[in-house]
Formats: sequence, structure tokens, C-alpha cells
Amino acid sequence: ELIETTGEQIGVTTREYTIVLNGETASLDTIQNAWEQKLQPVFPYLMPTPKIALPSYSYTADKLPAPAVHTARPRVLIPVFPGSNCEYDTARAFEHYGAQAEIFVIRNLTGKDIEESVDAFEKLIAQSQIIAIPGGFSGGDEPDGSGKFITAFFRNPKIKDAVHTLLKNRDGLMCGICNGFQALVKLGLAPYGEIRDMDNSCPTLTFNRIGRHQSMLVSTRICSNKSPWLMHTQVGEQYTVAISHGEGRFVAGDELLIQLAQNGQIATQYVDLSGTPTLDIRFNPNQSVNAIEGILSPDGRVFGKMAHSERFGNEVYRNVEGNKEMRIMFKGAVDYFRG
Repeated sequence: ELIETTGEQIGVTTREYTIVLNGETASLDTIQNAWEQKLQPVFPYLMPTPKIALPSYSYTADKLPAPAVHTARPRVLIPVFPGSNCEYDTARAFEHYGAQAEIFVIRNLTGKDIEESVDAFEKLIAQSQIIAIPGGFSGGDEPDGSGKFITAFFRNPKIKDAVHTLLKNRDGLMCGICNGFQALVKLGLAPYGEIRDMDNSCPTLTFNRIGRHQSMLVSTRICSNKSPWLMHTQVGEQYTVAISHGEGRFVAGDELLIQLAQNGQIATQYVDLSGTPTLDIRFNPNQSVNAIEGILSPDGRVFGKMAHSERFGNEVYRNVEGNKEMRIMFKGAVDYFRG
């Protein structure tokens, strides 16, 4: 249906990546390459794609865990560390589906500030059903890797015990996105479901293969629904989601990858336009091993992922095809407690 305007219609958009004018056709792919290749020698934006066929993981759960106690409006605790920048989007996503979100700023100017933050956060965990660690750049991601202050805070004995009580005794949930995912992996919560000491056999998240920050929209595929977070998704579904990170490359050994796949803990993968997992940096911006974007704890209650599911609203990305409503993960967490 055409809408009357004062302007003049000069053309229509098509699915073909071409421009057709006055009977002549120009390939936009050729034009784009001619423009972008000028940057490649001085500021590379592409890397060679390894000729490796990647597995496409699929795991459908027979049943999902359920809490012993239901609540109509679960409480979500969102810690904010120096450098966090996604706390409001995260809170809004949970509130969109009926949760009660509380943003708590971790103060670190003095030792007393940190001690008081630990005591207050411990009490808030006991009053909450969900902990969500938002994205950002905690401590500037420097030096020697991301999420160190977050992990140090959660390794405090009081916080560690409170988190384990939430997950193991109170059927609670936990998620971490981007910087939060880095923290979950380096704590052991993803994929082991508990805070533990790390060794060389553990997975990690490290610098993007291209060696710099990446910011774009990516397509991710649901590989497993073995989680309350993914209860409203179907294996094989694809979502278009924003990414923004410098250390998002998931790395793990072959033995662990096999174990995670068999247990349904590989949650999401980066995929290309055909829905195939890939190492092509245009679609897998960090070249994560086996294109893994998100993983789960063994029982599915902890979910970590790099792409920002919370960064979406009704008028956002309207000119981009694909299902952008990966906020459905927050609905799953809320509905888990509603029963």
C-alpha cells in the first residue's frame, strides 16, 4: 500500500544486492568491495576464513527444571561495576516481562566502600530470584583481560556462598551478557554451574581474532533449549542481535566441547546468511571456536552469551531483516518463576 507524500517515487527496494537504473545494472557487492578494500591495508576489517566445516549443534530437552517456590513477580538483581554500561537496558528488558529489577552500584573508591557493597549485595541476593550481570567494560578491560574486578567481587566468600545458595538451594537463575559472560566463564559458573578455581582445562573468552573491538549486528542460532532462559525458543531458530566487544572469542578444548555438546550446554552459535555456523569474520566477529556465542550450566539455570539480547526496542533496527526479539530469554526467566 502506497502512502501519499509530496515527494516523487524514484524506485523500490529489492532483495537483490544490485542497483538497476535506466536499464543498467550495477553490483553493490562490487561497489562495496571497491570502497572497503581501500581500508583493508591500513585498518583491516576482514580476515581469512579457515576452511573448516563447523558442527551445527542441536539439543532438545525433554523437560526443564522448575523452582520449588513460584512467584508472580520475580526480583532481578543487576550489579553495576565501574565500566558497566548496559544496566538500564537489562533492567528494562526484565521489567518488560513483569519482573522487578534492582540496579545495585558496586562502590570501590575505598576498602570500606567495597566491604559495605559486599554486605549489602549479599543481603540483596537472599531477597532475589535472579542475578543478571550486564555488559560493559569493567575496569576498562585492562590490564590482562576482562572481568577481573567482577570475578574478584563474586569470589568474595560471602558473595560466593550467597550465589551458590541461590543456584543450588533456591532454584535461582543467573545470566551474564558480554562483560557479564566473560565474568561467568572466568568464575566457572558457565559452564560448570558453580564458582570454582580455574585451570588450563577450563574454557575462556579472549581477544577477538582480528585484534580489535567489533560492533555490528549478527545472526545467532538456537542450539539448545535446555534452560529456563530458552524455554520460549525452538532449536534452529535464528535471531538478529547486536554485539559490541573486544574480547568475545570463546575458546575451549576438544574434550570439553564434546562434553558440552552432548549435555546440551552449547546454547547458541553465530551463523551466516544461510543459517550455517561459520568462522567468517563477517558473521562470527570474534571467530569463536565452533562459532559458539553462548553456553549454559549443566542444569541450564546459568546462561552466558556475548550478543546483547537486551539491546532492542520497538523502533530499533527496523531496516534490518530477521527476528530481533531475543529479549524472549528474559520472558523465559520470568515465566520460570511464575509457573
